[in-house]
Amino acid sequence: MKIIPLSEGAFTVDKTKRFIPFDKGNDDLQQRSVGSLLVEIQPFCIVTANDVIIIDTGLGFSNAEGTLQIHQNLLDNDINPMDVTKVLLSHLHKDHSGGISREDKVLHQHFLNFPHAMYYVNRSELDFALAKENSSYSTADFDILENSDKVIFLEVSGIIDDYIRYEVSGGHSPFHQVFWIEEGGEKVFFGGDVAPQLQQMKSRFIAKYDFDGKKCMELRQQWWQQGQQENWTFLFYHDIRTPVFSFK
Repeated sequence: MKIIPLSEGAFTVDKTKRFIPFDKGNDDLQQRSVGSLLVEIQPFCIVTANDVIIIDTGLGFSNAEGTLQIHQNLLDNDINPMDVTKVLLSHLHKDHSGGISREDKVLHQHFLNFPHAMYYVNRSELDFALAKENSSYSTADFDILENSDKVIFLEVSGIIDDYIRYEVSGGHSPFHQVFWIEEGGEKVFFGGDVAPQLQQMKSRFIAKYDFDGKKCMELRQQWWQQGQQENWTFLFYHDIRTPVFSFK
């Protein structure tokens, strides 16, 4: 199993839910608005024996040449975006779902950015995101999922193709879900925004931005202990320094 972090860079985000690029070498966090958080935006590509998997899809930004950043990151790692077979979605906040689709400016229609992949999303998360006006969601990026034949709707828990386990964790958003990928004796865990950074796994930290901060803290402690016992490899979507951490 090959793990490839697909960093889109560092950003600050405040109560407006706007993601503003941050140059770690030159910018001063103290100059940003009060309460700004510094985060990495980092989807992952997992290459297994049978699949090329994307876990969450980033902000959906394009580079100066007009190429979708997540596509360019894959190409830089010798992976054709058209070869992606599965897209796993922890939840649909804009920094995790922005790369799901893209608008054709001529046809005025959105198309999936990974057209040969199956997209796996929690049904209740999609319903919740579409039903409520919320600055954390950008529905134009993902409303295509509602009627696409490339979508498999997930429920509370289950297994995909005998080696990918998923479970609704809640915590960060009401229907947030997490994933375990197991192959060749290796277990990779993606905790999305319930377990976004390495440092949060090591402290009793309750975040005000979570739907249920206490539950997130308890889940992080549970997963960290279990990961130590079972030699998990953790993937951290928002970690500035440590995208991948393994107990092996």
